[in-house]
Amino acid sequence: MSTPDDRVRGFPAFGRQGGHGQFARSWWGRAWISAMEDTALDLRQLKQGRKYAAAGRVGPITVSPGRIAAVVDDQEGQYRTEVRLAELTDDDWDRFLDRVASRAGHLAALLDRDMPHDLVEAADDAGVHLLPGIGDLDPDCDCPGWELPCRHAAALSFQVSWLLDADPFVLLLMRGKGERELLDELQRRNAPRFVRTGDDGTTPERAYAEEPGPLPDLAEFAPTPGPTVPGAPGIPAEAFTLLVANAGQVAGALLTAQPKLTRKQDAVRLAACHPETAERLRPAGSGEDFDRAVLAWRHGGRAGLEVLETAWTPPSQTMGRAKAAFTEVVDEPGQGLEVERNRCAVRGTGVQIRLGKDGLWYPYRDQWPAGPPETDPGVLFAALLG
Repeated sequence: MSTPDDRVRGFPAFGRQGGHGQFARSWWGRAWISAMEDTALDLRQLKQGRKYAAAGRVGPITVSPGRIAAVVDDQEGQYRTEVRLAELTDDDWDRFLDRVASRAGHLAALLDRDMPHDLVEAADDAGVHLLPGIGDLDPDCDCPGWELPCRHAAALSFQVSWLLDADPFVLLLMRGKGERELLDELQRRNAPRFVRTGDDGTTPERAYAEEPGPLPDLAEFAPTPGPTVPGAPGIPAEAFTLLVANAGQVAGALLTAQPKLTRKQDAVRLAACHPETAERLRPAGSGEDFDRAVLAWRHGGRAGLEVLETAWTPPSQTMGRAKAAFTEVVDEPGQGLEVERNRCAVRGTGVQIRLGKDGLWYPYRDQWPAGPPETDPGVLFAALLG
């Protein structure tokens, strides 16, 4: 059972942000902003909302199931603003939690404050839509404006993308369940189940037909001596029990991955995950190629390694969007963009971005992987070009 504190979370005001106030660095945060922008009736309100958010005009934000709320300052006064999002049904939660409990690495990613693409895709396959789409965000404000969203609701939505970047559990809370409640339910799903074996003369048919008996009194069992795992900042100790359960699933997923990892790819994976083993795993004569591959895996996993080693030809309209993003970012008229297959290089700078078959853009500097992937090529151009 979740506590009231788990169902209502308050966040202090962000205050004025330096620079241009970049919003939504995570892909799920950008999905949130897209849902708001794609529904907007007046782009001027969005532009004004961006300015209000970056200027720190949004007060402390309260997040609860189905609702986020804050007070936004305006020249005309202060307005109470909220954005509503439908909660998931009990059946939706059951399907979603079953997917999280059954897939290797999903729980570990959430506890690491990451929202994996494949988790959202698995939830979508089960008919559970975590991320909002067009029309799912319902803004409301007591200002006299009629726009949806008004500039105050837009400012709140832009700042919420920062909360989502830092903690995807904020999105899950908006959908109806707090972090503590979710971890408790996942622990119940991962708890061991006991079945009678039939070695007492009972036939299997009868054993499965009978009602389960009471569990044994655990107080009668002496604990096995061994190390204890303390809690970490922001992670309760019992969460590690779930991580251990998922560790076996991670190993199984690697063994059954299709196509299977080659020996070289597995060496790269191990070196990326355990840097202390890199020199022992380095193939003879590999030089910098092995270091590049390790860095690519560290930033993007198997997909990142594929982007490093393989060039392919994406649809022309996709590369056209990259060119458009480049022109919006670059102020220097002398800088040009050279496009070759899935790679876009900024002439004379060593900066390059590469499109992976997973739809993400990977940053490169002087032929070396330079960071994690992004869905928006413009974000990478802005970061790499300073």
